[in-house]
Amino acid sequence: MWTDTHLHLDASEYDPDRREVVARARALHVTRFVLPSVCAKNFSTVKALAHHTPGAVYCLGIHPIFVDQAQPDDLQILRTCVVESIDDPQFAGVGEIGLDGFVPGLNWEKQVQFFNAQLKLAREFDLPVVMHVRKAQDAVLKGLRMYKPRSGIAHAFNGSFQQAENFLKLGMKLGFGGACTFTRALQLRRLASELPSEAIVLETDGPDIAPEWISKTRNAPEHLPRIAEVVAQLRKIDSTALSRMTQLNAETALPALITQE
Repeated sequence: MWTDTHLHLDASEYDPDRREVVARARALHVTRFVLPSVCAKNFSTVKALAHHTPGAVYCLGIHPIFVDQAQPDDLQILRTCVVESIDDPQFAGVGEIGLDGFVPGLNWEKQVQFFNAQLKLAREFDLPVVMHVRKAQDAVLKGLRMYKPRSGIAHAFNGSFQQAENFLKLGMKLGFGGACTFTRALQLRRLASELPSEAIVLETDGPDIAPEWISKTRNAPEHLPRIAEVVAQLRKIDSTALSRMTQLNAETALPALITQE
C-alpha cells in the first residue's frame, strides 16, 4: 500500500478526469492521498473533494505563492474553517503553508507573517503541518522552532543534510518524489539514500514535479510506485520494505491517514 503524501487534484469534485486519476492510482495500490489547499477560496472545494475521493484526507492553509493575493481576513476564515473541521476524521492538518524564496517578486515579509500565523494556529489546535519549503530552509526552521507544531512534512525537500537533521529534530518528515528520479540530482539522491529510515515520506505533488520518465508533462499518483522503486534502489532495500517504512512515517506525520483505506 502506497500513500501519496502530497497531491493536488483538479478542483471540481465531479471532474471525471479526477476519478480516472484516482482509479489508475488505486489499481497500482496507491490507496491514500493528501489534498492540500492553497488559498481561502478553495478551502471548501478541497474539503468536498476529499470527501468524494476514497482514501483522501485534506489540509487547510494558505500557500506562500498565494499569500500576495490573500486578504488579512483570510487568516480568520482559515481559523473558522479549522474549527469547523476539527472533528472531521478526514481533516489532516494545516497546509500547504511555508515560505518561497525562489519565485521572484513575492512579498517576503507578508509570507513570513502568514507562515507564522498559520504555525501558531497549528500549535493552538495541536495539528500537523504540510509545508512548501523552497530556497527558505533556515527561515522555515526558525518558524518551526518558535511555534513547535506537533508533526508534519516538509514536502519536496531539497536542503542539506544538516538542515534535514534539524527538520527531523523538530518532528518533521521529509517528502521525496519525482525530482529524485533524475540521475543528475546527485545531492537529492544522496539524501534519499542516506537519511535515516524514519525521515522519508513519498509524494508526487501531482500534477507537478513529474519524474524523469514523464519530464515536463502532467504528474499523477499512479507514478508513485515507480518513484518508490527508484528510492528503494537508492537505499538498497526492496520496495515492500520501503512501502511499510514510508507508510508508517506518513501516518506518524499525519495521523488522519491511519483511519483511511
